[in-house]
Amino acid sequence: MDRARISDIAHADHPIRSPLDDRSVAALLDHALPRGDERVLDLGCGGAEWLLRALTTRPRAYAEGVDVSAGALARARRSADERGVGDRLVLHRQDAAIFAAARQYDVVVCVGSTHALGGLLPTLDAARGHLAPGGRILVGDGYWSGTPTREAVDMLGDLADLATTVERVAAAGWTPRYGHVSTRAELDAYEWACWGSLAAWALDHPDDPDRADALATAAERRTEWLRGYRDVFGFVSLVLGRTPE
Repeated sequence: MDRARISDIAHADHPIRSPLDDRSVAALLDHALPRGDERVLDLGCGGAEWLLRALTTRPRAYAEGVDVSAGALARARRSADERGVGDRLVLHRQDAAIFAAARQYDVVVCVGSTHALGGLLPTLDAARGHLAPGGRILVGDGYWSGTPTREAVDMLGDLADLATTVERVAAAGWTPRYGHVSTRAELDAYEWACWGSLAAWALDHPDDPDRADALATAAERRTEWLRGYRDVFGFVSLVLGRTPE
């Protein structure tokens, strides 16, 4: 089954593709876009849900999103038009790591998509090149909240603990203005939503040729979560400003 299709189905009931609930998303946007008229860029935007929520609640904001998935961008465009914000959203089908913008932005967003740019610190480097003076970055990434198994590291990467993650961000020249550590409820709700949505789709589409693959994938990912990384994986979201030199 195509990986992009799996992701699209899995996130059908959790369009913010990270372990964050609606209240946490709103708080992060409030800290990242305090004026309400910011120009925002999302690197690896997927269905552009961060941008859509920002535009819906801030009628003077303008946004651009970058992603390689044509299907995700098409859904983002339809949703933007349905919400009445399509005239303030530009979407680019391109690799976020090589995106070259014609302007600078007040806010650069990359939550749950740092893998598309090579990891957390390369993401911050890429965002710096798009950021206007005095701008802010909204970034979200995983960390180890306990000692991972080798299998967990193979699944999710060679992450640091929370303190080390924040220290690395600071050492790279960024100061946290605000942060949110996802709760156990947010982490669990995200995983249940993803693999439950994929399994439910398979059960509801018995004639689809991808049904068996979807069921198997949902079961495998659910087991990886419950037995592999549930007790050692955390997620932190940060609103960052450039540290004065």
